[in-house]
Amino acid sequence: MSKKVLVLAEAREGVLRNVSFEAIAAAKQISAGGEIVSVLLGDTVQSLGAELIQYGADRVVTVEHENLKQYTSDGYSQGFMAVYEQEEPEAIVMGHTALGKDLSPKIASKIDAGLISDVTEIEGEDDEAKFIRPIYSGKAFEKVKTKEELLFITIRPNNIAPLEKDAGRSGDIASVDVDVKDLRTVISEVLRKATDGVDMSEASVVVAGGRGVRGEEGFEPLKELANLLGGAIGASRGACDADYCDYSLQIGQTGKVITPDLYIGVGISGAIQHVAGMSNSKVIVAINNDPEAEIFKIADYGIVGDLFEVVPLLIEEVKQLKVNA
Repeated sequence: MSKKVLVLAEAREGVLRNVSFEAIAAAKQISAGGEIVSVLLGDTVQSLGAELIQYGADRVVTVEHENLKQYTSDGYSQGFMAVYEQEEPEAIVMGHTALGKDLSPKIASKIDAGLISDVTEIEGEDDEAKFIRPIYSGKAFEKVKTKEELLFITIRPNNIAPLEKDAGRSGDIASVDVDVKDLRTVISEVLRKATDGVDMSEASVVVAGGRGVRGEEGFEPLKELANLLGGAIGASRGACDADYCDYSLQIGQTGKVITPDLYIGVGISGAIQHVAGMSNSKVIVAINNDPEAEIFKIADYGIVGDLFEVVPLLIEEVKQLKVNA
């Protein structure tokens, strides 16, 4: 049975996040040929609709209001619910991002629906679809099949591949007027402490540093390596606690959960709290001078050595590869 699927797209500073396209791909798999309607919320987002259609959405519905310039659960829930009530979908897909993790339970409660969160893979299609998600901090996986009439899932970024972009694809882009009001939270200013560059949660390469980097300056060669690889920089909680870097870079159970194609852990022991946030990376490389470090137990490749010698060698090797490419 075909389903109309409502997909929440996310934009940051006027640019659509990759998880928006991944959510459309997930929606295609569960829709069984049904309609994919993408939802965009913000103050000026109308111009972004065409790209969502090029990545597989059939229609785009926007809600623009000055109170949606910055995310608040009250504002976004009002905007999303207005579109939900208009469209009456059979399924909803959101990204399992900071925004999605906050908003999805609120929406699920409002519409009295079950929620399958943090989906990393979808098996099958339509009513036979099964949703795979990690449990116990990534130590095991469960396969979920729902009996709910309304299917509601969030997908982990960087796990479900987006559809190929079709620049010639077209579709309807409409707007809904919503009076977003009575916000209990008002954001007057946003101070960004995260480093510039690639978003760690969506990066295909992440270079992470731990206490072994010995200080803030120890992150500089890691940043150089990450930039050369087109990746993002991350950190363990130990490095953040030691004030080597900002907590916005923390990977782990109480930080960000990432699944890059390549994770390089530098001077990280492999504490369970950190491993919970990166153990599902496709390829794990560990650099540590302690051959008994826990991180080597999950690493695909391990380098036992002084990181201050190994990382510069890696940087030079990557540079040479780029020259010869």
